Amino acid sequence: MTAKPARFTERPWFSSGPTAKRPGWTPQALSAAPVGRSNRSKITVGRIKEALELTRDILGIPADYQVFMTPASDTGAFEAAMWNLLGLRKVQVVAFENFGQLWADDAVKHLKLDAEVLSAPYGQLPDLSRIDAEADLIFPWNGTTSGVKVPDASFISDSHQGLVMCDATSAAFCMDLPWEKLDVTTFSFQKALGGEAGIGVLILSSKAVERLNTFDPGRAIPKVIRLRKGDAADMTILGGDAINTYSFLVIEDYLDALKWGLREGGLEGLIARCEQNFNYLREWVEATAWIDFVAEKVETRSTTSVCLKFVDPAIVGQPADMQAKLAAKINALLETEGVAYDITGYRAAPPGLRIWCGCTVDADDICALLPWLEWAYAEALNQLELSVA
Repeated sequence: MTAKPARFTERPWFSSGPTAKRPGWTPQALSAAPVGRSNRSKITVGRIKEALELTRDILGIPADYQVFMTPASDTGAFEAAMWNLLGLRKVQVVAFENFGQLWADDAVKHLKLDAEVLSAPYGQLPDLSRIDAEADLIFPWNGTTSGVKVPDASFISDSHQGLVMCDATSAAFCMDLPWEKLDVTTFSFQKALGGEAGIGVLILSSKAVERLNTFDPGRAIPKVIRLRKGDAADMTILGGDAINTYSFLVIEDYLDALKWGLREGGLEGLIARCEQNFNYLREWVEATAWIDFVAEKVETRSTTSVCLKFVDPAIVGQPADMQAKLAAKINALLETEGVAYDITGYRAAPPGLRIWCGCTVDADDICALLPWLEWAYAEALNQLELSVA
């Protein structure tokens, strides 16, 4: 049997969303939140504007792009964009994991658009050479549930005529996004910066704002995701006002995370933390015979939501439900020891593990986790009475 490691992780939070709080976080960070105040008051509107300005500064968002908040996390932000902006042109949806498929289902089944879905199984990207520059394009930058990312934006033409809409929720703050090629970008606080859930961020280029101001999609849009007021974009929302009533504990938490990000060196420092975490995990995977990346190509491996699959032939030969039991047992063993929480793969993905390596995770904890993975795998095999060579 593999010996139980002596060293424990300091912070066992490796969930892929909501993710780990920033190092050193305590509830005291929220003590200045303007709770009990109107969301229209000077202090609360000021908090929203400060958060949006820091978001723009850290991510390097161009000055002519609009940045604002929406209800319902990244899902609400992306739904708002789809319902308000799509229908003028053909739509192409790139679907290589759960959330890309979710946007494809919305486009085809609910909005009933002229839509083409470019799909691929878990671990792969679709043929991106099929992207039509005349179409509105929808794609996730990073597949949170598959561990697959687009390697860069070279598949998007510099003269793309349609809108380019990017779900960047597990990429923002950990990967460099090419704003000049993105017209609609969304993410949530709860992913890369470990914020509390419930609010999304929506970023629109001037081309997207022009579409919003000039195109009537001809469909009823629920108020909670409506981005127009009358015949024009609701510029009070785009200027930082609230589209809905938000929790200012959540916004205070986001501000705290943003200010930590600045102390860590801004976007460059946050990306460096993420890549260091990933590299420690990558080296272990490459040296370990029973596990491998779900992403089949090196250049498409996510550096945040790292998805792993079992590759030991004796395990791969087991039914999928037994492989899922193995992953669940590993997770349970590590939770019991207080070493790692929530590291099973997504339910629709190949059975295996998913370990968040984003910027709020400390590299020392990734290093401390690795021998525990070895121990838990061996212990799980024993408890499930599975034998491997």
